[in-house]
Amino acid sequence: MAKTRKHLGEILYKAGVVEKQALINAIRTSRTNNKRLGQVLLELGLIDEETLTKAIAKQFGLQYVDLDKTQIPSDAGKIIPTELIKRHNVLPLGMNNGKLKVIIGDPLDFETMDAIRFRLNTELECYLANPTKIRAYVQDSFAQAKKEEDDRLKHSIDATAAELAEAGHELQAETLRAQAAGGDDDAPIIRLVNLIIDNAYYMRASDIHVEPMADRVRVRYRVDGVCLEKDNIPKNMQAPLIARVKILSGMDIAEKRLPQDGRIKREIGGQDIDFRVSALPGNHGESMVLRILRPDAVNIGIEALGFEQDYYEQFQKIIRRPNGIFLVTGPTGSGKTTTLYAALQELNKPDKKIITAEDPVEYNFDGMNQCQVKEEISLTFERILRAMLRQAPNIILVGEIRDGVVADIAIQAALTGHLVFSTLHTNDASSAITRLIDMGVKPFLVASAIQAVMAQRLVRVICSKCRVVDQSPDPGLLGSLDVAMEDIADRPVYKGAGCGQCQGTGYKGRIAIFEMFEMNTETRELAFTKAPTTDLRKAAKASGMRTLTEDGIIKIFKGVTTPEEVVRITQTEGAAVD
Repeated sequence: MAKTRKHLGEILYKAGVVEKQALINAIRTSRTNNKRLGQVLLELGLIDEETLTKAIAKQFGLQYVDLDKTQIPSDAGKIIPTELIKRHNVLPLGMNNGKLKVIIGDPLDFETMDAIRFRLNTELECYLANPTKIRAYVQDSFAQAKKEEDDRLKHSIDATAAELAEAGHELQAETLRAQAAGGDDDAPIIRLVNLIIDNAYYMRASDIHVEPMADRVRVRYRVDGVCLEKDNIPKNMQAPLIARVKILSGMDIAEKRLPQDGRIKREIGGQDIDFRVSALPGNHGESMVLRILRPDAVNIGIEALGFEQDYYEQFQKIIRRPNGIFLVTGPTGSGKTTTLYAALQELNKPDKKIITAEDPVEYNFDGMNQCQVKEEISLTFERILRAMLRQAPNIILVGEIRDGVVADIAIQAALTGHLVFSTLHTNDASSAITRLIDMGVKPFLVASAIQAVMAQRLVRVICSKCRVVDQSPDPGLLGSLDVAMEDIADRPVYKGAGCGQCQGTGYKGRIAIFEMFEMNTETRELAFTKAPTTDLRKAAKASGMRTLTEDGIIKIFKGVTTPEEVVRITQTEGAAVD
């Protein structure tokens, strides 16, 4: 029969580990707080866990095991299932006469011992060890085993990923690698979305397009104004991929029927980058577009915009006038905002007050008062413009003139001593005059307020790493630009051969081509009499205006861009060239 166990306090006192009075106080505390005596002694710092474990082993007649000096079988997971070892914090020592030798940390944990007996259908021979050391040994040994298993899996997946990457399927390859590194169900998607965003940033993309198809999810990056298809993601990853982007951008992940907008802020390459996100429901799921707003995209300076020397001097002269309106025209994505920001930064001095009305405010600048349009609370361009005139500004930026009311207020501001910058959607510079009159602005106001209109487009720049002379330029393209083949005899035309630096496109970066229409006495008279655009254009050209196409031709012969690019960008304007 089992012998009567000695009291733990008695064992510790006789071993000279705890003084009598301290032991008495600890016993009182254990009874008051309904705690084990050993736990109280540990909390009071009277003994350490190793000493306590040895005393408990003596109390229960168990053999103490020092795990620092004991070899645990390498096949421990086969002797006792791994989940039992982790759950119950036990370790096997092997078999002895049909009994399982097991190291435990608490001899009173009968539930654990019964669970092991029942699961393995065997009797136990128990040993006692420091429970903290058991836990550390379990974590370390199984972490190492898991690492070895993960390494084998990673090696296998890396080999497959390398084959996919070699075949040009980079995102599929990175998806596999992310899954190999993932610690839970969400980790691979988190890593994949981060990878898509980071890749776009380092490729200098302006947009990321995530487009669900019937059997895949297409990912495209818009680089230098042209969409490049990078790869396809498996269809089964569509839902978590879209959900992850929605979570990052603050959208409602449950709403899949209506368009949504959001914003992501992420640090990449030491810069805080903003992403404007749009979700649009489609036939095969929601299409996501992430617009990348780089702080350095609008800090390039006027010199880097692409002005030829004469246009540069003209631009500098116009933006330094004390009043009037300066309009920049062109389609979406033609760099209008960048040009206006460059002008404002040039003028942003302590003696000038600058106020902007934008929809949305994409970039923040020190020294400027920027106001965000919010239609939902009736904070419109019109309302902001009326209010900002009471703020005594020197310079005003109106993000876009969308209607006659805003145009009228902008013109009134220009006529009352303010310099106003804004944008307008027209194909060329001279069309802006008739467009304003069509909006309902009185012709005499247009004629007197407008200082200049500048149309612009962005053309891709030939990659400097792979630029070569084009030995056989297309005569048809040159002809559409009014350039004869004999004109290129002494002035070679260049192209990009394609290399790793430019993703094989032959282009890297973009530069603007311009059409500067500065108002003079003749053009003001034409505007006053509501003359057609063709008459305004002829008068402007007669006074020295260079068209978009002509500006593009200069850059072709400078080796900056190609005939293909100029034709592609100015084809809507080509009919007006004479």
